[in-house]
Amino acid sequence: MYRQLFVTAAFTAVCLQTNSQTLAREYKSTSLGNPISSSVFCADPTAIDYKGRLYVYGSNDHQQFIKNKKTGNNSYGDIKSIVVFSTEDMVNWTFHGTIDVAKICSSWNKSPWYRGFGVSWAPSVVWRTTEDGTDEFFLYFCNSSHGIGVLKADSPLGPWKSPLNELMIHRDTPGATPCSAVFDPGVTIDDNGVGWISFGGLDPVDGGNSLNPKNARIARLKPSMTALDGKPVRIMAPYHFEANELNVINGKFVYTYCSNWAERKDADWNSYCKEYGVSQPKPGACTMCYMVSDNPMDASSWVYKGVYGEHPGMPSPNNHSHLHKFKGNYYYIYHWGALMKKMKDDGVLDGSCDGFRSICVNKATVSESSQKINSVVIDSVGVSAIGSVNPYQLQEAEMMATSAGISYEDFTNITRNTRISTLGNDASQNMQVKMAEGAWIQVRRVNFGSAGAAKFTVRAKGEGTLELRLSRKVAKPVATIEISSDEMTDFTVDLDAAKVKDQKTVYLVLSSGKGIYFDAWQATEAQTEGISSVESHNAINRQRYDLSGRRLSDTEQHRGIVIEQYTDENGKKHIRKTF
Repeated sequence: MYRQLFVTAAFTAVCLQTNSQTLAREYKSTSLGNPISSSVFCADPTAIDYKGRLYVYGSNDHQQFIKNKKTGNNSYGDIKSIVVFSTEDMVNWTFHGTIDVAKICSSWNKSPWYRGFGVSWAPSVVWRTTEDGTDEFFLYFCNSSHGIGVLKADSPLGPWKSPLNELMIHRDTPGATPCSAVFDPGVTIDDNGVGWISFGGLDPVDGGNSLNPKNARIARLKPSMTALDGKPVRIMAPYHFEANELNVINGKFVYTYCSNWAERKDADWNSYCKEYGVSQPKPGACTMCYMVSDNPMDASSWVYKGVYGEHPGMPSPNNHSHLHKFKGNYYYIYHWGALMKKMKDDGVLDGSCDGFRSICVNKATVSESSQKINSVVIDSVGVSAIGSVNPYQLQEAEMMATSAGISYEDFTNITRNTRISTLGNDASQNMQVKMAEGAWIQVRRVNFGSAGAAKFTVRAKGEGTLELRLSRKVAKPVATIEISSDEMTDFTVDLDAAKVKDQKTVYLVLSSGKGIYFDAWQATEAQTEGISSVESHNAINRQRYDLSGRRLSDTEQHRGIVIEQYTDENGKKHIRKTF
């Protein structure tokens, strides 16, 4: 039996009394989209899309929060892991746990000291398909201000491994210095399959000043994606400070970064605009800016294009964003301190708490022909759903729009006497949700169809009464599931299909009991009138995988969700999730 340690995710010290039943208090509203998690502090987002899902990675602020015993400032020094979320519809987010970078890089060479591992901040992730058809994923992170590391995997969830025995870029890397901070990588792969990395920041260097710090860099990557192909080039980014990212839009390179807090003087800005052919107004402090080039290694080709993201406002101590196109829409993914502020205002966090951030998403408008990015409106509403949840497919308990009173198993596994996470890098295999009495989970836009659902199944263990409610978390339950088991067990109840049909907001509420561990759920569709024929196919080339993408043998037993892929005799591919 593997070790089970839990980090509280809902701060249930304060609850709401409703219909003589105590429900855990919400800190992310049931009507809002931001932040993407109601319980995990995380920041510095990046993203990739893969097989119809958007995967978002970020710095694990929650690790520092737990290390601080939920008080004080976020010093970032104990952030040694990366969080992973994913979504298909942009409103319901699945938490996949953390990537334990400290454990993966524990054998790194530490001589000299600045080549060894210390922390993992501000990831940037890319993926490609090689000539032999293999998918490769690369995760870059900054090791404080003195270097950039890289991890590699064959799925977006790992397992991740270190292809090197030290940082990929450090202070001995030719061309990386002078630079105040060799950090905050931003990586992209261009239309020709060539990898590029941007990095750098903080104080001016080499005769630079606050307007032209000369601390931004870009470099080509070798085909391995784990080494630089030549020396980096300096980008003359105005008021550059941190948060580098790269995109390729319509064949041109788009470099985004966060500006510094320095005073802006009109005379200085007018001189810069004249020298570099810029026609944009000067950026505000701590704003997300962007530049465009069609020849990234030519420093003079980079042109400043303006601000596309304002500072979200206090209590956010800084700014960091990623621009991403997913299913035809552009999204601005960033961090904000609104969740922490709400918890402080409600008195469930110590007043000394500061600097713990949460990842948010708002819509962006981009003209691909001109690479113009309109300034993004930042708010708590977030973005609209671009799809719906199919309840007749297996759904993970970790998928939710918001929740309260829950904890995540294998979230960080940090003890008071351990400086680093002990999670390991197969997080998604063991993910479950722990629900205390009064806890609830909301899943939005669940489409039960016109026939409705006849049965509802949950996979859980523990002891408690789990209720299925629709539209409101205080609504009368349409199903009550009595859970009593020491092992993960499937519990099924009948439904009145007339009441569970069309598109609904679903609430799963633990109304009473000692608490449960919740793994997954699925509904069974009611039969329609008439006789329907079922076409049977013989399965050819059947393959089984766990949620991290690891291939399972036909005889291997696996606890939790298994993904089955097979081809029928007509050559049609099928995929399904099973317990």
